[in-house]
Amino acid sequence: MQGSVNREPLPKPDEGRVAMRFSFRVLLTAGSVFLASALSAHAQDRTLTIYTYDSFVSEWGPGPGITEAFEAECGCTIDWVGVDDAGLLLSRLRLEGDATNADIILGLDTNLMAEAEATGLLAPHGADLSRLDLPLPWDDATFVPFDYGYFAFVYDSDVLPEPPASLADLIDNPDGPKIIIQDPRTSTPGLGLMLWVKTVYGEEAPAAWQSLSGRILTVTKGWGEAYNLFLEGEAPMVLSYSTSPAYHQIVEETDRYGAAMFPEGHYIQVEVAAMTANTDDEELARQFLDFITSDGFQTVIPTGNWMYPVTDLGDALPPQFDELPTPDGVLLIAPDEVAANRTAWIDEWLNAIAQ
Repeated sequence: MQGSVNREPLPKPDEGRVAMRFSFRVLLTAGSVFLASALSAHAQDRTLTIYTYDSFVSEWGPGPGITEAFEAECGCTIDWVGVDDAGLLLSRLRLEGDATNADIILGLDTNLMAEAEATGLLAPHGADLSRLDLPLPWDDATFVPFDYGYFAFVYDSDVLPEPPASLADLIDNPDGPKIIIQDPRTSTPGLGLMLWVKTVYGEEAPAAWQSLSGRILTVTKGWGEAYNLFLEGEAPMVLSYSTSPAYHQIVEETDRYGAAMFPEGHYIQVEVAAMTANTDDEELARQFLDFITSDGFQTVIPTGNWMYPVTDLGDALPPQFDELPTPDGVLLIAPDEVAANRTAWIDEWLNAIAQ
């Protein structure tokens, strides 16, 4: 609503008052310009430091688009600091402790939330999450979700026209295809696969890994290295996401790559962001956490991070995403249970694939 206007005729001022008013307006205008300049300079001096994983801030990732949208809104500067994979974010947070320069940690997932919160280095977000549209309920006070997806094995249909029809088919077939996976100690997809197998096989998970180990071509530190090896033809299948084929459909205009969907269900990953407890600019950090569920952030996710947005984008979601396969069953182990067992389950995994 525009401000009201006084339309009563004004008394005719004398020249002196006009001169004073003009001088005052000049001073006021000059002062306003000075004040605006000072505020602008102050805003531009504000820097938000965000720790995340490398692919998020690569030139083809969502980082550049999010930077442009948020900096236009906040009048600040984002300083992205990338690590090889999201699994290393928690290690870096622990290593730096209270001395960390990070205002925001972006890229941990549901499997690492409990351990991250237990460090005492994160603060409640206080953000309005009413726009969330996730396939699971969300009421966490520390972590703001920014995207989600389902782990899946992506295959090259030119090399593997008939991919395994189930997780059991993948694991139990000694003549099955070679696969590339990620290390659960350093990679959140690698950790997700380990938990996926644990969810389906329970106490029999070590036997499942032993059965599969002979066809694991390599275990990489992060997702990017694994996917590049897959695209170079080193193996016909790679652990990725059910949304990964959308990249090839939209950017490369090919249906060559697909996601093998398994009737046992697929493990979900929800990626999250949180504010550090010792941020130098709490107001700016909270502004960014609020920004995460805005269209300025979420519209960048589908074709920037190739994951599902956490809000309903309506027609702004590329139609290829509506055609992607979705799992019949969604699997997830509670963050507290993962935190209590992660080290033991990783040791179990290491022993199994070494045999």
